[in-house]
Amino acid sequence: MNYTRVFSTFIASVFKTLFPFRHWMGELRDPAVLKADAIAGATVALVLIPQSMAYAQLAGLPVYYGLYASFLPGMIAAIFGSSRQLATGPVAVVSLLTASALEPIAGSDPEAYLAYAIILALFVGVFQILLGLFKLGVLVNFLSHPVVIGFTNAAAFIIATSQISKLFGVAVDKADYHYETVWRVIQATFEYTHVPTLAMAILSLAILILIKRYLPRWPNVLIAVAVTTVISWLTGFRENGGAVVGSIPVGLPSIQLPSANWSEVSGLIGTAVAIGLIGFMEAISIAKAMAARSQQKLDPNQELVGQGLSNLTSGLFQGYPVSGSFSRSAVNINAGAQTGFSSIVTGLVVGITLLWLTPLLYHLPQATLASVIVMAVVNLIRIEPFVYAWRVQRHDGVVALVTFMLTLMLAPHLENGIIVGVLLSLGLFLHRTMRPRIALLSRHRDTTLRDARIHNLNTCPHISVLRFDMSLYFANTGYFEDTILELVASQPEIRYIIIDAESVNHIDATGEEMLHSLAHALDEAGVEFLFARAKLQVLAVLIRTGFVEELGDDHFFRTRTDALKYAWDRTYCDREGCSENCYLSKKHMFEDGEGPWQKDDPAAISK
Repeated sequence: MNYTRVFSTFIASVFKTLFPFRHWMGELRDPAVLKADAIAGATVALVLIPQSMAYAQLAGLPVYYGLYASFLPGMIAAIFGSSRQLATGPVAVVSLLTASALEPIAGSDPEAYLAYAIILALFVGVFQILLGLFKLGVLVNFLSHPVVIGFTNAAAFIIATSQISKLFGVAVDKADYHYETVWRVIQATFEYTHVPTLAMAILSLAILILIKRYLPRWPNVLIAVAVTTVISWLTGFRENGGAVVGSIPVGLPSIQLPSANWSEVSGLIGTAVAIGLIGFMEAISIAKAMAARSQQKLDPNQELVGQGLSNLTSGLFQGYPVSGSFSRSAVNINAGAQTGFSSIVTGLVVGITLLWLTPLLYHLPQATLASVIVMAVVNLIRIEPFVYAWRVQRHDGVVALVTFMLTLMLAPHLENGIIVGVLLSLGLFLHRTMRPRIALLSRHRDTTLRDARIHNLNTCPHISVLRFDMSLYFANTGYFEDTILELVASQPEIRYIIIDAESVNHIDATGEEMLHSLAHALDEAGVEFLFARAKLQVLAVLIRTGFVEELGDDHFFRTRTDALKYAWDRTYCDREGCSENCYLSKKHMFEDGEGPWQKDDPAAISK
């Protein structure tokens, strides 16, 4: 072993992980790049400041915790991540997950609630960093697309309906389940609606909608916040019973580690895993889209490290879990951001706000923040992905719908909806692969071997060619064995079974053991077992276990033609020229009435 080379590779990997920002740091010498990043960063900050306060409110935290989570975490994610334009900070779905995790255990204790939010951010950070360092970003693949579709749509409904009380200015006791709380809120709106609050909410929504539609380049969120804050101050909104943001501590957040017993916070680990995976999936999907647009290289594992460090920083500096934001990332790249420096500018603007501008936010109505949340999540509610998933694979449509319904019904215990969705998708996958397609092949008139049942082809009574369209593993070995034995029992004259193994990418111990027993059973029945087009990784397993030696290496062929020739040379029929007359032969000609031809179904052309 070349230890010098191994050591140098390790050092290079560490250097790449610790200093990924070196790739864009030098570009800042160009004044044009520096100017573009500064403008983009300031533009994102104008959206981030009111949005972060709204999302902190959604998470059940004081609004300034959103500003704390927007100050340093976004900078750290840009410096140590691999995406140049990803805007990291508070987001709707992660805020909802935070609230759903903390309300059941600390809803009646504000101090404990704040402490747990910080600890949750630390847990998420550690989990994501470990995934990135050990190159385990592939774990997010367990959250299949149908699960994400169902969860995000349900989360959007939950987020939007959770703001109804703030839009109408009513307050109710929370029930065990979210849908029960929403029903109580709806009942309360008929008797206790606070008209000034509802008017402020309608004004905020009108500004947000109209500016987005007719003046899309204008910062609609900032304008809505500014207008309603001024109106709130001029009209004495707070004195008339309207809820406002109130006093925000002046100054930057300091390092503060909360104290808590392990037995109290250990229950947050499951939620931390869910937030870590869902947050990263959201961030990496956004980052991939922007990388494709800007033609820049993206490293998912490095992005995990960046996201993990940003969450760790958020927890250390009194924030809560964060992730990449789709809306703010879109603002960032559309404003011309070229490097991660734009996110540093965004963080600096948030820092300036915390130092000198927070008194201006005192009269900001809570109804305005609720309106910002509703407008932010309304685009997450989409029916088309459900329909598309159903068209692609009905099982996927079922997974998406079940995840959606369970998430709605079980809220605020959102992680249960995700867990059931993941288990259901894995279960349905196993169900599909337990009985994969096994095609009995015969010669098509275009000279290729096709599925005899689909194309209504005649088959040879002495030789059968079977294509197994799946890897051979514990869940489907029984089906494979039963199919072969049923074929042998139904065709007394069969002498050769050829397995077209081109689609078999993997074989496990159960599958290999089954092949041994099946080969013995076929040998006792006077049937030879042949394999064609087996892949190298499959052959390697069969060689290591001695199966190739036991069956004979002359029973393994590179092509199906070679396997057929082996069988033809050893088959004796009642007539001469078996290979010429065999329905598997290219020389065989179909006559009228023999093997009736039907118009091929377009879906069966490649089968």
